[in-house]
Amino acid sequence: MTTRTGTTRTLAVVSAGLSTPSSTRLLADRLATATVAALRERGDDATVEVVELRGHARDLADHLTTGFASAELQATIDTVTGADGLIAVTPVFSASYSGLFKTFFDVLDKDALIGTPVLLGATAGTARHSLVVEYALRPLFAYLRAVPAPTGVFAASADWAGGGIDRSLADRVERAAGELAGLVAGRPAGVRPADPFADPATSFEELLRGQ
Repeated sequence: MTTRTGTTRTLAVVSAGLSTPSSTRLLADRLATATVAALRERGDDATVEVVELRGHARDLADHLTTGFASAELQATIDTVTGADGLIAVTPVFSASYSGLFKTFFDVLDKDALIGTPVLLGATAGTARHSLVVEYALRPLFAYLRAVPAPTGVFAASADWAGGGIDRSLADRVERAAGELAGLVAGRPAGVRPADPFADPATSFEELLRGQ
């Protein structure tokens, strides 16, 4: 039974692919399209904002060394941390997520993604890296206290053979997208953790205690 809520949800899509086009962006787009469709089946509309991290590589390096984000990078950070749901996809380098991908999540405030539903994805040349979502990505987002969808999606080069998409990969995309849509639809739109610095009446002692 479809529940009609009539809410417009925001989805942020983070792709850490380094080439144009990239299989990472291709997978990210597939996941986004499927999630939007799954949300619409639940009666919600969705807007999608895609973040290509390759365009922010220099700004991310500067942020690491200075502690400050450029205006463009800050707008991107705000897009990701303000979304109702997140799709995060990385290529696999040296058996883990890429440095660019990790750097972006390193510069976020540690509380910025608390409770945010996340769909995790990864791409690589061969299927031998297929568990990277579970042993690398999932622990990262558990540390950030996000809420990863149960199904992560890994795609190897063979999954795109012939210019199409392998049926098994298509099934995983649909299942994961449905799970993310369920997580997003099940929470109030636009809910973010309270910012303790937003209230000027908060004392320094309370900030130190995390209150």
